[in-house]
Amino acid sequence: MGGAGNYFSNLLGGYSHKRKRQFQTVELKVRMDCEGCELKVRNALASMKGVQSVDINRKQYKVTVIGYIEPSKVVKRVQSTGKRAEIWPYVPYNLVTHPYNPQTYDKKAPAGHVRNVEVITMANQVVRQEDKLSTMFSDDNPNACSIM
Repeated sequence: MGGAGNYFSNLLGGYSHKRKRQFQTVELKVRMDCEGCELKVRNALASMKGVQSVDINRKQYKVTVIGYIEPSKVVKRVQSTGKRAEIWPYVPYNLVTHPYNPQTYDKKAPAGHVRNVEVITMANQVVRQEDKLSTMFSDDNPNACSIM
């Protein structure tokens, strides 16, 4: 039903609170070695409701899905093909403050990328903008000034 149909059905008591899916891009790491694996994953994802496009880079083991989808459902659909899938864990190394940290550096990462550790730590703890500014200067350590 369209916009007017939804309006009238809501007026008549047929209101159902459905959460609309957001248009988003989901990037996954999926190990694929042959064209058969790639085709299997592509067909599984293309048949999902809301998927606009599926792009597969077999050399980087990267699958990009664009559409009105939920990331968890995309991961489950890929896993249903028998492949191991995870949300793309890498970011370009110039976006990370310490790219060669032992937790960040990953030999298996594509060229120019490192593991995205900062997002994981940020998700676990709430960091306010004021906290970032207050840690730029320290009375305890005069060498901690990050502006000079």
